[in-house]
Amino acid sequence: MSMAYLAQADQQQKLEWLDGGVFAVLLDSAATDGQLTVGRFSVNKGEAPPYHLHTREDEVFMLIKGTALVWSDDQEMELSEGGIVYLPKNVPHGYRITSDTADLLMICTPGGIEGMFRHAGRDLATPRPEGFRIAPELLAEAADKYGQVVLGPPR
Repeated sequence: MSMAYLAQADQQQKLEWLDGGVFAVLLDSAATDGQLTVGRFSVNKGEAPPYHLHTREDEVFMLIKGTALVWSDDQEMELSEGGIVYLPKNVPHGYRITSDTADLLMICTPGGIEGMFRHAGRDLATPRPEGFRIAPELLAEAADKYGQVVLGPPR
């Protein structure tokens, strides 16, 4: 049974992610009885994940700050501050940040995708190894383990 859950900002896990961005786990599947994952990205210009699709969850992105290009199937869209996009599971998609910085809110249902970020990312509460980067092999392993299918390079 789900119960109310509260985590202040200093209690939320923060992970170093692609291109030096940060992914904060706001709510994970453990906190929501598997119902959803809520995360927040703080990223810089040019940040772009590989073109991919999710086999397990639907995804919603809201651009709190910044601008981005978003691809869904063969459609390219511009997303501006305050814009939101719904990405159903099994629909290929990707994005690229076009502003100097961006702040993105991500909601996925059902929960569990946070495992991919934890598997390949680095917890900011731990010392940063010299020269740390998310190796493509580790990203591919994490994606496969958590139901993501990488279809190609970032766009």
